[in-house]
Amino acid sequence: MKQIIIALLSFILVILVRTSLATTKYILAKGGNYYDIVALGAKPDPNIDSSNALKVAWKSACGSLGRSTIFIPQGRFLVRNAIKFSGKGCQTSGITFIIKGTIAAPKDFRVLGNSKTWVLFEDAYDVTISGGVFDGEGAGLWDCKRFGKGSCPRGVTTLGFINSMNIIVNGVTSLNSQLFHMVFNGCKNVKVQGAKISASGDSPNTDGIHVQKSTGVTILNSHIATGDDCISIGPGATNLWIQEITCGPGHGISIGSLGKELNEAGVQNVTVKMTTFTNTQNGVRIKSWGRPSSGYVRNIVFQQLTMVHAQNPIIIDQNYCPSHKGCPNKVSGVRVSNVTYKDIRGSSATPIAVKLDCSSKYHCSGITMEDINLSHNNKPSSSSCTNSVGTTFGVVQPNGCL
Repeated sequence: MKQIIIALLSFILVILVRTSLATTKYILAKGGNYYDIVALGAKPDPNIDSSNALKVAWKSACGSLGRSTIFIPQGRFLVRNAIKFSGKGCQTSGITFIIKGTIAAPKDFRVLGNSKTWVLFEDAYDVTISGGVFDGEGAGLWDCKRFGKGSCPRGVTTLGFINSMNIIVNGVTSLNSQLFHMVFNGCKNVKVQGAKISASGDSPNTDGIHVQKSTGVTILNSHIATGDDCISIGPGATNLWIQEITCGPGHGISIGSLGKELNEAGVQNVTVKMTTFTNTQNGVRIKSWGRPSSGYVRNIVFQQLTMVHAQNPIIIDQNYCPSHKGCPNKVSGVRVSNVTYKDIRGSSATPIAVKLDCSSKYHCSGITMEDINLSHNNKPSSSSCTNSVGTTFGVVQPNGCL
């Protein structure tokens, strides 16, 4: 009997040692500092709030030396409250979120109310978000805005980054955001790749990706279908590279609106390539308010684009003034210069495929049209140019009006 007990204890000891070694190897394989939110109290239950587990995971990762990993396994995790991940005081050399499941907002849109951003990173450095789904549960708020009586909250952006650097968002899906899906404000060195962004085509203000006051932003190989701009580019955005995007439904890719404020940073060095626009309100658009401004748009390239029944494939609108309010002189002060449109083909849903409506005070200058072929109902389309100066190269259809 004694020998059996000793043998049993020895067996248990071996199992414990092997488990411990396996756990150690597992943690080391994950990079040393590994935080599974389920181990920290999160539950894959749509009725149980997992906000606190995420906060604990971030705090632990932030305070760790070396690189850290925060793991969200398969399942649907409710994040009922707006969360702010602050990078101030972090000791870690970087944090990676590996998301296999879904992070879900509360179905009642009034819970988040006017929190501005649901999941916010501020002053964060070397953060990677890999995979997973962010479900903003925005349909209720959209209905409220469409059919309500003015008592609806503004809504929240799903995923936001403020004053952050070296950010990678890879293979992330954003569904039904209440407001914007992703916002980068005051950021440097950002890469978004393989994103899938989806909201109803009639959902209000659900821009896919918004960039402002940021530099070195790259957006690649992403599918964006939403109710507003697929990508919107705001004041202070510089050195943007956008490539291989499928956009539609939505309002296209827009620089602007700009010039709402008198003293406003400009937009420069933006490239949009190899992108397809399907059943969109616009293709590539530059828009500014019809009011005084010190802003500018310059050194922009739109190249290798395909339009499929886009309403306004190429458009500059410098007389933007919604509701005809707040535009004292109806003259835009934003200077638009050095914009190239090259190798743009496909179909326009309207007879006017190219519309350049520029400021009467500061004419658009340095506009280049090269190898454009846009039709309307299998017939030649037309163009309209106001206060725009530039040159054409190659075959340009509709005929140039510069």
